[in-house]
Amino acid sequence: MWKVDWIPLGFGLLMAGIDVITFGLIKTISLDGTRMIRWMVLPTLFYALQPWLFLQSLKFETLVITNLLWDVLSDVLVTIMGLVYFGEKIGFYKRIGVVLSLISVFLLAATDGDGL
Repeated sequence: MWKVDWIPLGFGLLMAGIDVITFGLIKTISLDGTRMIRWMVLPTLFYALQPWLFLQSLKFETLVITNLLWDVLSDVLVTIMGLVYFGEKIGFYKRIGVVLSLISVFLLAATDGDGL
């Protein structure tokens, strides 16, 4: 029976959300040139939360699964932000890669009786 382990998925989404915010700020700063470089302190401080969230997430899931969920969710969400907000483009094969990434999130968040 298909069952989702919501706590690790929630941590992955939270950490990926931090990636979206920090990478979005960095992209915005990069588009404005050196005039906004002083604002790099914001994404740097915000990103500093990641190790603490990751540490807490390890109480609920293994290092491997936690990291994979975070990485894949971050990749997908940052890609969506790049496409929608910044108007970036990706080709057909890269779109297939994004869809496969989403499938992997569902597989990684499923419980399979491994005890964790």
